[in-house]
Amino acid sequence: MKPAHLCKHLRTKKMYVPAQADEVFAAASRDDGDSCGHCWCNRTLTEVGSDDKLVGLQVCGPTRVCFEE
Repeated sequence: MKPAHLCKHLRTKKMYVPAQADEVFAAASRDDGDSCGHCWCNRTLTEVGSDDKLVGLQVCGPTRVCFEE
């Protein structure tokens, strides 16, 4: 289950493999952002969000102006 504090536009390759998707969401709840692998924003399709800041499990939260639940 996806934690509420992640932006709906955050993507990582592991999200598309059901067995690994749970690992990504568990890492988000543990504050262990390094285990998600390569992340990108689904709005910009790059490693930078629409607010010109890097994306990741630990930084794509409610404090960003581009965040959407």
